[in-house]
Amino acid sequence: MNPPLPPSLDPRPWLSRPPPTDREVAAALTSEAPDEGAFLALLRADPGRHLETMARRARELTRRHFGNAIALYAPLYLSDFCPGGCAYCGFASDRGRRRRRLEEPELSAELDALKGMGFEQILLLTGERTPQADFDYLLACVGRAAGRFHDVAVESFPMGMDEYRALVRAGCNGVTLYQETYDPALYARFHRWGPKRDYATRLAAPSRALEAGMRQVGLGALLGLGDPIFDALALWRHVRDLETRFWRAGVAVSFPRVRREAGGFEPPHPVGDRLLAQIVFAFRIALPDTPLVLSTREAPALRDGLAGVGISRMSAASRTTVGGYSSGAPDDAARQFDVCDTRDVKTFCAALRARGFDPVFKNDDAVYRDATEAVA
Repeated sequence: MNPPLPPSLDPRPWLSRPPPTDREVAAALTSEAPDEGAFLALLRADPGRHLETMARRARELTRRHFGNAIALYAPLYLSDFCPGGCAYCGFASDRGRRRRRLEEPELSAELDALKGMGFEQILLLTGERTPQADFDYLLACVGRAAGRFHDVAVESFPMGMDEYRALVRAGCNGVTLYQETYDPALYARFHRWGPKRDYATRLAAPSRALEAGMRQVGLGALLGLGDPIFDALALWRHVRDLETRFWRAGVAVSFPRVRREAGGFEPPHPVGDRLLAQIVFAFRIALPDTPLVLSTREAPALRDGLAGVGISRMSAASRTTVGGYSSGAPDDAARQFDVCDTRDVKTFCAALRARGFDPVFKNDDAVYRDATEAVA
């Protein structure tokens, strides 16, 4: 039996409403405190008539709350061991591949490589919990990274309160955990086996992390798995719930789309660039001071266009393989998924500056660092 979507997150009553009128969209665009109805109106607005106006409003709000800053981070894959059967993931246990994890000398080399690029914010990633990459392994990696980097977060398996508290003590500042899709039936379909099949445990994990003292959690839906409007509205509800209950902490929102991986998965609900932009704009207008994140899953032109127009945080020079930064020639066949923006840090920062933005490598102290100096 599929687990029920909690009533507080279930968007179906709203989705049965008729499409918004131009007057409702205009009211949502000018509201200083958009509610759920306004957010839905923006999601379902006719892009031919309203997308440009939404973009202008999103740009205005992004500049108001984040200035010209684009915060930069890098993902660091610690391990690709995974017992899960996620149909869309290159790390799924039925993918024919050699598995590995970073041992201490390799981890040091990866940290050195990222430090040399100028990064101060890193995201440590693993698959689901395994004997080869369990909590103790992740905790040790966090401790090593926190001794060298200003901001360390993890994207890994759901944990209990005591484990999250231990990560906080080791220097972890945040947890990223995507629900993938908020539709329980689709969630069960795409998570074919393994611990990630537990929908309810994953859904509650960001709340546990914040209660344990994490400074920030990152949420997202993997766009393409389900109806994007359904998932976007459920995600908005999830964000609002956490922001209300943990108002001293931070919540960030990411917009990953399904990308090509070793299993050849094809998304049943493909999300085009125009719809992705509309979803980003709707979130920025409805959540004006919430960090919105766009990764290197997306192509350079789209990333450049959305920087500062809703998006306030971005990854750069990403590798989705274990050991991808220090190896010199990463194994493309070992990727979790394909990276679309392959620009190096210097090139990416130059593109941001050409559009009037300031790359930020150390957020809390607002230290603007020149990537050309960092990589010299």
